[in-house]
Amino acid sequence: MILLNVELLKYIIISQREQMEELLQKGRIIDRELDLDHIKQEIKFPNVLAILGIRRSGKSVFTWLLMKGEKFGYINFFDERLSTLQATELSLVIQAFLELYTDIDYFVFDEIQRIEGWERFVSRIRTSKRIIITGSNSDLLRGNLSSFITGRHIDLTIFPFSFREFLKINDVEIIGEWYLYDDKRAMVKQMFNNYLVKGGFPEVQNLGTRILQEIFRDIIENDIISQHHIRNKVGIRNLSQYLASNISKEISFERLKGYLDIKNSHTVAKYVGYLEESYMFFLLQRFSNKLREQFIAPKKIYAIDTALANSISFRITHDQGRQFENIVFLELMRRNLYLGLNEELFYWKDHRGREVDFVIKRENEIIELIQVSSIIDEDDLIQRETDNLILCSNELKCENLKVITLDYEAEDIIKGKKIGFIPIWKWLF
Repeated sequence: MILLNVELLKYIIISQREQMEELLQKGRIIDRELDLDHIKQEIKFPNVLAILGIRRSGKSVFTWLLMKGEKFGYINFFDERLSTLQATELSLVIQAFLELYTDIDYFVFDEIQRIEGWERFVSRIRTSKRIIITGSNSDLLRGNLSSFITGRHIDLTIFPFSFREFLKINDVEIIGEWYLYDDKRAMVKQMFNNYLVKGGFPEVQNLGTRILQEIFRDIIENDIISQHHIRNKVGIRNLSQYLASNISKEISFERLKGYLDIKNSHTVAKYVGYLEESYMFFLLQRFSNKLREQFIAPKKIYAIDTALANSISFRITHDQGRQFENIVFLELMRRNLYLGLNEELFYWKDHRGREVDFVIKRENEIIELIQVSSIIDEDDLIQRETDNLILCSNELKCENLKVITLDYEAEDIIKGKKIGFIPIWKWLF
């Protein structure tokens, strides 16, 4: 067992800082689609900023970009040399910071959830310092921390790269009315096909999709099995692979129990909850004005990254329409969180099984209905994708209707309803 002391902590802090500085200097780094100035303004005074998101989505790099030009101490607790560190020893980290840096304005604690009982420590020092914590679990801010931090705190969620960020990391610059030019359109379409294959995890852009299996193992082992002391390791892995094989589809905990040989549906629901907390998957509720119906209706499952889902899926071939829908879901979530739109997202389905992919609600109003399709034939596209949209429009009293397509672009009047058709590679801008 390593006995930690201030000198060893100083050595670890220095070595971690050198590694991050080397990565920022030599790596392919881009600015993310979050307003750094606005975020800095939010922590102008002593406070806690929590940067959350799936493991290896770029939280640490984003934190360093946020801290550019600032005086800060940084430590990453996802380090085997710190595996024995206890919450009672966290004051030694502060002492090490102060001995290394005489003038310091921010404390940055990366993956602090690995230290059991860390919440009291952060609550105590937040009154005099600006603190940034990062974590790979959405449960980080619930429970104990909420109890200890009686004042205000800010949180933001980092997703893997959007399509726009994917273009940027691949040095593709698209500006102005690029869609008017055939060569630019062709380039964007090709890059979108690449995005479908590679996804948005930063490391994949340098190391290729083979790294996705390692990312999956890290999430399952470190954020789920170890964190929640799960004994049925095979069950949670099989569940992950099943969900990845069925993205953009409804799921039933009761049915999943039978498929996966897990004893009861409550255990399945608990496991799915752990996968949600780790940001690996998202559940989307069916829209209903009656809360009970909304609660008991099947949920649709979406993955944090289509390439990650494909890499662990049971399926050899992948449904392009389902992948498109997953990408649209992620982009809607990303825009909502990054831009602070305060919108709610649902899907719609009636008693006859007719479905609309996305219902967007703001306050008490349905503001947009979206269908997603990869159908190539225009006539078939219009016939198959607009009937349900119009039915839903009539029921929910929404006239803002959109179909996100593979390539078709138009604005048509169908059965008295104006419907916009836009290619997915253009809508993602």
